[in-house]
Amino acid sequence: MKHVILASLLALSATAALAQVEVKDPWVRATVQQQKTTGAFMQLSARQDARLVEVRSPAAGVVEIHQMSMANNIMRMRAVPGLDLPAGKPVDLKPGGYHIMLVNLKQQIKAGDLVPLTLVVEGKDKQRQTIALQVPARPLNGAAADAIKH
Repeated sequence: MKHVILASLLALSATAALAQVEVKDPWVRATVQQQKTTGAFMQLSARQDARLVEVRSPAAGVVEIHQMSMANNIMRMRAVPGLDLPAGKPVDLKPGGYHIMLVNLKQQIKAGDLVPLTLVVEGKDKQRQTIALQVPARPLNGAAADAIKH
């Protein structure tokens, strides 16, 4: 019995240590009426190598991890299957780079609204951790622009 309890405690602590990810300064861009897409932004820091593999939200029909890049003065945006989170190195999800796209919004997102997001992070051992967030919506103005710089 002691071995079962010890094994259970070790498994729990291994899972907890697996991909402990800190989320800093999350925000979602507020929308105008009839707008069907928006972006979510934040900084992610993992204690151990991990990968953001999925994001979910009941606020949108589809949620994707995206990369925006410029090539020959043309903006390109594409969904990516995941985003590496190297141990100890902050990864910024921000306008103009990696970000989360919420597509087919179910209603307008107004400044001050809280948008539920669930991040799914996978460790090297393929164990998954979910992180539930309530992310504030901000208009793209001075306050949101300040968050982009950090």
